[in-house]
This record gives sequence, structure tokens and C-alpha cells, in this order.
Amino acid sequence: METHRRSWLGRALTTPTAGRSPGGGVPGPLAPLTRTLSTWDRSVYRSVAVRHWPRAEAFLPRLSRSADHSKLWMGVAAGIVLSGAGGPRARRGALRGLASLAAASAVVNTVGKGAFSRARPVLDEVPVIRRLKRLPRSTSFPSGHSASAAAFATGLALESRGWGAAVLPVAGAVAFSRVYTGVHYPSDVLAGVTIGAASAYAVRGFLDARRRIPPAQPLVEAPALPRGRGLSVVANPGSGSAAFVDEIQEALPEARVTHWDPQQGTLADLLGKTAQLAAEEGGALGIYGGDGSVNAAARVALQHGVPLAVLPGGTYNHLAQDLGIGTCEDLANAADEGHAIAVDLGRFAPLRRTAGDRAAESPASDGAAAEMLAADGLAGSETDPGYFVNTFSLGAYGDLVEVRERWTGRIGPWAAGVVAAVHVLRHSRPFEVRVNGRTRSLWLLFVGNCSYSSASGGPGGARRFNLADGMLDIHLVRAGRWARTRLVASALAGVLHRSPVHAAARGRYLRLTGIPRGTLCSYDGETAPAPSTLLLDKPGTSLTVYRPLPPWLSGHSLPDG
Repeated sequence: METHRRSWLGRALTTPTAGRSPGGGVPGPLAPLTRTLSTWDRSVYRSVAVRHWPRAEAFLPRLSRSADHSKLWMGVAAGIVLSGAGGPRARRGALRGLASLAAASAVVNTVGKGAFSRARPVLDEVPVIRRLKRLPRSTSFPSGHSASAAAFATGLALESRGWGAAVLPVAGAVAFSRVYTGVHYPSDVLAGVTIGAASAYAVRGFLDARRRIPPAQPLVEAPALPRGRGLSVVANPGSGSAAFVDEIQEALPEARVTHWDPQQGTLADLLGKTAQLAAEEGGALGIYGGDGSVNAAARVALQHGVPLAVLPGGTYNHLAQDLGIGTCEDLANAADEGHAIAVDLGRFAPLRRTAGDRAAESPASDGAAAEMLAADGLAGSETDPGYFVNTFSLGAYGDLVEVRERWTGRIGPWAAGVVAAVHVLRHSRPFEVRVNGRTRSLWLLFVGNCSYSSASGGPGGARRFNLADGMLDIHLVRAGRWARTRLVASALAGVLHRSPVHAAARGRYLRLTGIPRGTLCSYDGETAPAPSTLLLDKPGTSLTVYRPLPPWLSGHSLPDG
């Protein structure tokens, strides 16, 4: 008896069909090649089946089962995202890997297996210890497991070479395990790997081809910095990954990169010295770090009158996202051409107090707030205001930031954010404050620098398309019965703008008085105790920030087609 069913190629050769040559299943010129491929397919399958692979019996069948329904790759993606290792590129790579996997699975299950009704191999020569407990019932060509493995690994590697190198051997082992366990011919696996890799490149092409939203505000002049010449970058080692710092030097080889050492002084001091040097050279200040680092750099750049170059090196990178900077190459393109836009800064400072105000307020409270706001030079006091590039808030969000920071070092930033959100929902308390003279009971006051736009009507997950509109985007979450539950339900349903506990408005200033002692304020991921009064507005001078522009706006010729 035959130990294997004939492979799909072999059956195609030996099944006479109308219109085919009498001597084979395909037209004459292709018949020799097809026979050779079919013979190779069966030969390799049998060689794998009869060969002894030391210690593979305990590993490969389990690995193959773990990849059922893409469970293995979803677990890897979740681990990358929750750990924060590799920075934003790794997280983006994990998501693109899953998107590539979904595309490959769609192609395999709708086109591949439907078009080729190839039977599975016979398992006679495959040792029982290798065989899967549950044999697949679908057709054999192409291999869906191999396609998913290749798609995820390729999609991840296209964004994060480090994680891609780590995952690639696992993906290869999954693909090989499909032949090792006897459920696929080698040609099934090769076809699956090809489909998976092609899907990853197709997904990348689709995402990268999405038209960037052009800046709504007027362009401003900035010095061109070819190859990074004249760009002085300060890198915060506590943000992102070393791999991205290496990428800075690859894309901007003539840029001066200085790593901040907390033992040698504050970040604000280093930024001040670097900005002064950039001003003397007629260059620009660059910052690699998270939102807090960008906040510090923006304030220093404004003081010294130098352009700012933002590199996404932190967990969230809100300003970099709104600038359209996802990689170092994006910034390099903008710096090479001197493309820049004006960007507003939000400003907050204690109100000038009357004699009655001073009698009612606690000097100790404002003194502690001023001391905290001046820490690391990130913000100021009554005569030296604080600034925010993205958002400012009072209330529950400050508590969330502090809890998240406590847990980030233990479980990673994304998992820490979930823990902090649960903590705040359970333990936060409302506070009373006078907003532009009107008393309000609030869970949260949230102010965005410039107008945010999103389908849900709130700033969470939204984008800013004009970074110099002169406006503050103000959101209030009112206290009340089941207010937090109703707010979360409205956000999940995508109707936050209709929630009765949420109010939004836009204005050029905001006056806050009667802030209770102990209330936390948060600005760009940093926290401090709030003074009893605050005025939020914008300075008259905007910041010059590099950003990539589409070809039709930058003056370059458009690509053909």
C-alpha cells in the first residue's frame, strides 16, 4: 500500500482531463517542471517524517498547537504592548503584525484553500508521538499556520528590527512544525510563508500610503538641517529604547546627540545649555523622550528662540503623533528641507490675588505648589508660569498619572494605565471649584492645547489638526449619581459628546478659583499640587517646530500615477 497520498501536484499530473496533454495533467512545456516539483515535495515530506529530530517531540507539536487560531501571536503582541520594551516602534510593530496576520488569514481561508482542494498528507510514516491530537479538517494548500506566522513576524520586523529578530525563529519553528507533525507538505508551508510575508508588505504599503493630513496653520521659516547638521538632540534614557537612539544617528548622522544623566544635573539645565549652543550655531534643539521631556524642551526652545525637533521616544508621544512624526526618518525629511509650522503652548499660573483672596487662601498651599511646579524647571510660579504642550487637568487624572507612574516600573506602562484607571474609578472623589466665576462640582477638568477632533467629542484618542489656533479645548466631567459609570459607558459607546455628565467648550482663557487644598494638577504627564487659583491662557509667541509636509504642499513634484 502507498504510504502517502499523492500530492496535489502529483495528482494533477496523473489525472487525465479534457484539454490537457495525454501524457500528463498540465500542458506539455510545464509538465517536466511540475513533475520535478511534485517529486521534491513528496521526497522532502518523507525525509522529515523518517528522520529523528532530537528533543523535538516534546517541543514542536506543542508549539504547533499553541499557534491554533493565532493564539500564540496574539499573546506575543499583548506581551510586547504591555511590557513597553522596545518603545513605540515595538508597539506599532505588534499592531501591524496582527493586522498583517488578519490579512494573510483572509487570503488563505477565502482564496487559497477554496481554490485548491488539496488533501492532507497520509500520516503512515509520521511517528505517533509527533502527531497532533486533533487533526485539521480543512484542505492542505496553503498552510494557514505558516501564513500567520510569517505575516506576524514580517509585520513586526518592518517596524521593530529587534523584536522581529527575536520572533522570527519562533515563526520559522511554527512553519516547520506543520511538516514535522505531518499535517502539511513542504510546498503548503512555502506558499503560506509567501502569502504571509506579502500580506505584511501590503499592509505596510496601505498604512504608509495614507495621505498625511496637512497642517492647517501657516508654515514658518526654519533652518534646513541636511543630515542633521546643526541639530542638537537631548535624549532622555528613561524613555523609549536604545534602538531608537541608534536610529537617530543613522537618519541624522551629523546631529549632536547628548544623553541626559540624572546624576550630572537636571534635564532642564542640560536642555538650557544645549538650546544656547543651538542658538549660537543657528541650528535647532531636538528632544528624544516622552511628553514630559517634550514639555521641558518646548519651554526652553521658546525661551531661547530656537526651533524644536521632536522625536517620538516615550510611551504616548502625543505631540509627535499630531505632527505626523512616527519615525526618525519622518523628522529627518522635515529637517533636511527646513519644513516647520507654528505650535502654540498652553500656559498656567496662579492668579494675581486681592487682599481678600490672600486672607482666604493658605500661603503654605501655594508655596508648596510653587515649589513643585518649579521642580526640574518644567513649570513655574506666579511670575514664572508653567506650560503645557498637550493637556492640563485638575482632579482624577492627576491621581491616575501618579498611580500609573508607581506601577509602570513593575508591570509596564500600558498595564499600569489599566491599574491606575481602575484605582481612580474606585477611589477618586469630586471637588468643587469656581470656573470663570461659576461654582462647579467636578470629577475632572481637562484642558487641551488647541482644538481636538474626534468622533466621540472628547480629547481621549483624538487628534489636533491645527496646532496654532489660539484656543483651549475645555472639558468638564460633572459630579453626580453614577457619573463615572455613565461617562465610561458613553465613551465606550462612542457618544461621549451626548453624555449629560460631560460638557465641552472652547475659549482663549480659563479662570479657576477656590481650588481645594491637595487637588492635583497634571500637565503633559507631570503632576503637582495645584495652587488655590489658576489662570490658563496662551502666550503671544508660538513655537517653531519641524514637521514633514506632503509633496504637493512642500513644493516637490508629485509622484507619477
